[in-house]
Amino acid sequence: MTTSFTFQDPAWFWALALIPLIVLVRRWKRVPVMVVPFAAEWQRTSAVLPHTPWPALVAYAGAICLVVGLARPQIVEHKREQKQQGYDIVLALDLSGSMRAEDYIVGGKQINRLQALKPVLEAFINRRPNDRIGIVVFTGLAYTLAPLTFDHEWLRQQTGRLQIGLLDEGKTAIGDGLGVALARLEQGRRESGLGREGAFVILLTDGSNNAGALDPRETARIAAERRVPVYTIGAGREGDVPMPVFDDKGNKIGYRRMRSDLDEPLLRDIADKTGGRFFRADDASTIRDAFDAIDRARKIEFEAQSYRVTDELFARFALPGLVLLAIAVFGSAMRQQEEAVA
Repeated sequence: MTTSFTFQDPAWFWALALIPLIVLVRRWKRVPVMVVPFAAEWQRTSAVLPHTPWPALVAYAGAICLVVGLARPQIVEHKREQKQQGYDIVLALDLSGSMRAEDYIVGGKQINRLQALKPVLEAFINRRPNDRIGIVVFTGLAYTLAPLTFDHEWLRQQTGRLQIGLLDEGKTAIGDGLGVALARLEQGRRESGLGREGAFVILLTDGSNNAGALDPRETARIAAERRVPVYTIGAGREGDVPMPVFDDKGNKIGYRRMRSDLDEPLLRDIADKTGGRFFRADDASTIRDAFDAIDRARKIEFEAQSYRVTDELFARFALPGLVLLAIAVFGSAMRQQEEAVA
């Protein structure tokens, strides 16, 4: 929003040129030239009372205020308003024990897969203020951590709560995680009275489907029928990766080697069937690149409506001008009466 001060009819300012002309003519001719009642008395001299020019000065000031008012001064506010549209997005995140693998390096420090993911998630949420976003987490079972919401500050707090061990760490139920995400989108569609551009799911996992009641490919078919694209991200490096080992008190005491079991063909198939895209995120930068690509692919260009609000200031100048002219007329009349008595 921008604010400006302007005059709607500035041509009236040419009338101000008459005021110095009147002053000059009155001095040269010594005759009244202002078309104001009793103005002829403003220059009349008296042997008894001293001459005072204040009625004329007040009349000039009133005339100036009146001209400024006739020029229609305005305060104009230019506003742009966007239509309230956006996407419904559910982030389906794998929190199985394999997410502890420390095969990501950020700033020279070795971190696990979830630690690498959190700041990217927060940045993605920050870039989409007009979207409703929800979070589903899954291991051997799937749960809704955050329903679809516009409250992104609360959503970031929930993202900060994400930790491995929040659920049973043993298995990976990709089909169940995707199924719960679709259920949340369907519920949001029924409850929302807002115009939505569409919906999509971001599915992030580092393993293969080995648990759950739903088959991932069958769930992908349901997503395709509902026209919900699923973007899949396979996290972690291929081959042997370092898995931290902890003692009974939770202190890290070393590492063991673990084989990554990411089912890349499954994730590619889910993305292809639903109209999404598969990403391989084997380091921190490729995780960020994956979310950036999704952000660009599903970004809404809003249609902005421009309008302006005008505050007319005519009365703030015209009324004082009329009051000053009335005072000048009254002063001239009083002056004339005093001179007549004298």
